[in-house]
Amino acid sequence: MKISMINYKSLWALLFILASWITFTVFQNSTKIRSALNLSISLHHWNNSIKSLFLKAPLIPLKPLTETELRIKEIIEKLDQQIPPRPFIHMNTTTSATHSTATILNPRDMYCRGDQLDILLEMRDHLGHRKQYGGDFLRARMSSPALMAGASGKVTDFNNGTYLVSFTLFWEGQVSLSLLLIHPSEGVSALWRARNQGYDRVIFIGQFVNGTSQVHSECGLILNTNAELCQYLDNRDQEAFYCVRPQHMPCAALTHMHSENKKVSYLSKQEKSLFERSNVGVEIMEKFNTISVSKCNKETVAKKEKCKVGMTSTIPSGHVWRNTWNPVSCSLATVKMKECLRGKLIYLMGDSTIRQWMEYFKASINTLKSVDLHESGKLQHQLAVDLDRNINIQWQKHCYPLVGSMTYSVKEMEYLTRAIDRTGGEKNTVIVISLGQHFRPFPINVFIRRALNVHKAIKRLLLRSPDTVVIIKTENIREMYNDAERFSDFHGYIQYLIIKDIFQDLSVSIIDAWDITIAYGTNDVHPPQHVVGNQINILLNYIC
Repeated sequence: MKISMINYKSLWALLFILASWITFTVFQNSTKIRSALNLSISLHHWNNSIKSLFLKAPLIPLKPLTETELRIKEIIEKLDQQIPPRPFIHMNTTTSATHSTATILNPRDMYCRGDQLDILLEMRDHLGHRKQYGGDFLRARMSSPALMAGASGKVTDFNNGTYLVSFTLFWEGQVSLSLLLIHPSEGVSALWRARNQGYDRVIFIGQFVNGTSQVHSECGLILNTNAELCQYLDNRDQEAFYCVRPQHMPCAALTHMHSENKKVSYLSKQEKSLFERSNVGVEIMEKFNTISVSKCNKETVAKKEKCKVGMTSTIPSGHVWRNTWNPVSCSLATVKMKECLRGKLIYLMGDSTIRQWMEYFKASINTLKSVDLHESGKLQHQLAVDLDRNINIQWQKHCYPLVGSMTYSVKEMEYLTRAIDRTGGEKNTVIVISLGQHFRPFPINVFIRRALNVHKAIKRLLLRSPDTVVIIKTENIREMYNDAERFSDFHGYIQYLIIKDIFQDLSVSIIDAWDITIAYGTNDVHPPQHVVGNQINILLNYIC
């Protein structure tokens, strides 16, 4: 990571000198104007006479967009088409869960296991008028609490105010159906616009240390200031982080970081009302009775092949029964963890939801011993080994943005692409990556760039070591009523779709934690241990 300083006052002074020199050159010798105008300099802060000169002369073309920048632009344009601006005149004209109607198509008194149950959903506003467009953020789930069973439903948006919600009836018994209006389409549109407007909903406070002196300074992905900045740049991947440079401190003296929520919002007062607790996650099917599902003497379900790397996922990707995850497209065997991990080198990379895996491994394998890496704090790198079985498991946090009020060390921080690049890789090397939760408060281009850079690093790894197993764990759903503008699951869902799109061309496997946590109905960024254990069991089936 390259560290450099930026002095904006010096930069503007330089621009002023250049502007004056060009003006002088023009009046001294008009034949020199073309060469003078070959300078690629922004004109926005120059006087009108200089602007008019540039308008009359041909300009050198701007530097073309890189492949990554073109891909970011393409993805954002597609998302903008899927999430168009929606008019928000009054709360009464927004989607109402209470006034919307859900109708079971071809209803029956009894359903058979394996049947598909379809529901037609017609959305209405608070005045009872039919909605003419889609885009509502919905969550469909079926469950049988007594059986500790659950699964997500598939929602198809016809973009005209109607939706088809499809449930696969995976198990026998009494089944409850739920269809939540997480956010109306007007709220979705507001969240999307607000997300991409600014970087300052969360600010970072960096600690600089020089001898016995300690200084705190504001940091961020973008800083709107004329102060001198320290730039921490990964030149190859074009990812950067900035801090206001403290007086009498070198940029390399940055040692620790924490973040704070800033009192900044890009939502109007009226829009904020859409995200009050009473308007988030409202049940549409509140008055529906349970559905009875029986075996119906159907033939025994054909045996599915064992889950393995590279299998395509379905929607829904599986169901929970007796608190155990059961994929649709393959079967999970019971795996002895110690023997499965014998001789394996496991890299867990990313946020605290993948750190939960590290904690689960340490709690489940009594011969796994933690190694003191002489770091501090909960976000310190972790290493655990079983020397007899040659098991090596390690976790490291991803680089900025890393949101949290707890202070963490940045002395060992690196972008995951660099960690992947220095991994040799082979058939007993497994890399599991989880990104997303910490990116939700920032414009979507930050997440897309990071995902694309990780994609390129994995592609390089698989070129030199094609036997390496690479797993992408998607985001968990999280608390529903926690600061929608920064952390709504809508932001996570968009990132979930982006991950599935970007990595579909690589020989990697996706552990669909998004669908799994919906099925379990956890609504917790850090789900319970039994949910984490079922996610890990998928990994064990992939590698053993």
